[in-house]
Amino acid sequence: MAQTEDFGQTPDGATVQQITLRGGGLTAYLLTYGATLRDLRLDGHAPPLVLGFDSFAPYISHPGYFGATVGRCANRIAGGRFSLDGTTYQLDINNGPNHLHGGAEGISQQLWQVAALAENSATLTLTAPDGADGYPGALHIRLTLSLLPGGVMDMVIEGKADAPTLCNIAHHSYFNLGAADILSHKLQIAAEHYIPVDATLIPTGAVAPTAGSGFDFRAPRGLGDALRGIALDHNFCLSHARQPIRPVARLFTDEVALQIATTEPGLQIYDAASMDVPIAGLNGPLGAYAGLAMEPQLWPDAINHPDWAQPVLRPGGTYRQHSQFTFARQEVT
Repeated sequence: MAQTEDFGQTPDGATVQQITLRGGGLTAYLLTYGATLRDLRLDGHAPPLVLGFDSFAPYISHPGYFGATVGRCANRIAGGRFSLDGTTYQLDINNGPNHLHGGAEGISQQLWQVAALAENSATLTLTAPDGADGYPGALHIRLTLSLLPGGVMDMVIEGKADAPTLCNIAHHSYFNLGAADILSHKLQIAAEHYIPVDATLIPTGAVAPTAGSGFDFRAPRGLGDALRGIALDHNFCLSHARQPIRPVARLFTDEVALQIATTEPGLQIYDAASMDVPIAGLNGPLGAYAGLAMEPQLWPDAINHPDWAQPVLRPGGTYRQHSQFTFARQEVT
């Protein structure tokens, strides 16, 4: 059975639990607050693989979605406005003029319940109530994180709603495979297109080819060179709709490789260029480029772009995302 322990308290005095999972050569530390992956380790490789904190307080004092599960609609919605079945909804505005990651009281800010535990897996559940951050309908979410043979962190997220609503959930770890920052890492993404954005990081509506641009990661590229010419907070278009789970991206150093596989049509990549947290994380200072967020999800602001795969969930339907994050030590020759 997985180990559980009290890890802190939310501002309203609720107890946050930490669940320790082991399996497949990995050890994961999962918090019930925000279904947050606080720490992840690979056997034989000492550094943490994700950004996080040794105690709970920084998750409140310095919120940055570190390892959190975000939604109910991940990424940005322009002006926080959308129409569904003839009704216009106004969501919480928490990112400049826009709505981000479900709003200020989104699922990443809530205390989840433990539904099942095993040595290598945990299932957490949460109900986001009707009207939370402006969303219609109650949304019932179930997340199962399992550590499987071969260094696989497997994540299945499911959702059901009692009224038409939006559902697009994403895991928001910042990955760093054991360096001072991500600039020594290499990145590869199986994407022929990406989504250009405006000054507030809202999609312009275009779907642009990666070929011939600074966003072409179809072949591996060193981030130190790539990020001299671009800032990365963009969706990479893996497909136009959900697919059977398939490999979509790799992040690697000379010592460790991460491969991401997912059912989702998009992969949001954020380089954390503006990160500036004045306290240390698990692996030291949390400054610019400390980690790379790689978030499987639907394309951003899709509800306002009807030709894109839609985040609408209706009663009787099931939202289901399946993603795998596979870690392996590299052979040094």
